[in-house]
Amino acid sequence: MAHIIVTGNEKGGSGKSTTCMHVATALCRMGHRVGALDLDIRQRSFGRYVENRRAFLAREGLDLPTPDYRELPDIESESLAPGENPYDHRLSAAVAELEAECDFILIDCPGSHTRLSQVAHSLADTLITPLNDSFIDFDLLARIDPETSKVQGPSIYSEMVWSARQLRARAGLKPIDWIVLRNRVGAQQMHNKRKVGAALEQLSKRIGFRVAPGFSERVIFRELFPRGLTLLDLRDLGVENLNISNVAARQELRELMKELRLPGVEVDF
Repeated sequence: MAHIIVTGNEKGGSGKSTTCMHVATALCRMGHRVGALDLDIRQRSFGRYVENRRAFLAREGLDLPTPDYRELPDIESESLAPGENPYDHRLSAAVAELEAECDFILIDCPGSHTRLSQVAHSLADTLITPLNDSFIDFDLLARIDPETSKVQGPSIYSEMVWSARQLRARAGLKPIDWIVLRNRVGAQQMHNKRKVGAALEQLSKRIGFRVAPGFSERVIFRELFPRGLTLLDLRDLGVENLNISNVAARQELRELMKELRLPGVEVDF
C-alpha cells in the first residue's frame, strides 16, 4: 500500500501547497512513484502548481520528475451505497486508483474545515501541518493563557486530528505521525520566536506531534510557482551558481525530508 502524506491546517497562507509540491518533487527525484491530490476544489493551488509544471516542461521540451496529479473522479449517484457521502466515495476512489501505482500519495487539504479534509486526515500515515511562526496560527492548535503563555487546552484543528486518530485506531491502522512545521521563522523578533517555540514544545508533549523547522520566507518560492518548478529543478535549467538564499532554501528542504522519516526514503540531494 502507498504511504499517504497529508498537508493540513485550517488556515490559509501557511505554506501547505509549497510544502506539498516540494516534498512530492523531492520524492520523485529520489526515484519513488508519487501520486498527488488537491482537495481544495475551489482554489487548487497544489493542482495548479503541477499543471504549471506540465505546461512548462511541454513548452521547453524538458523531462523532469513530476508527481502524478489526478482530479477527484466524478461519480454516478447510482454507485453510492445507501447513506454514503459522495465526497467520501470520490476521495476513496482516487486514493484506490493511485495506490495501485504509487509508493507515496501527497494530499493537500484546503485552509478550512471540510468533509474531504476530515476524511483525508483519517487516511494520513504522515500528517504535515505547516504553521506560520505566530500565536495567530498557534491558536488553531491550542488555547493559551495570555498572561503566562501556558497551554490551556487543544483547539479546533487539534481536536479534528484527535478524531482522525481515533478513527484509525478503531480501524486497526497505525497511528498518524504528525509533524508541525515552523514556517517563516523570522531572524528578528527573538522574544516572540522563543515564546512560540516554548508553547509548541509544551503542546507537542500533550497531544503528540513532532516539531520541525520548515521554510523561511523567500521570494524564490513565489517566482517558481508560475512555471511549476521547485528548488531541486534549478540546476536542470542551467542555474549552476545558486545564490545564498537559494542554497539555504535547498538545505531547509533537505532537513525537512530527513525529519519526515518516510519509509524507504534515503535523502540524497
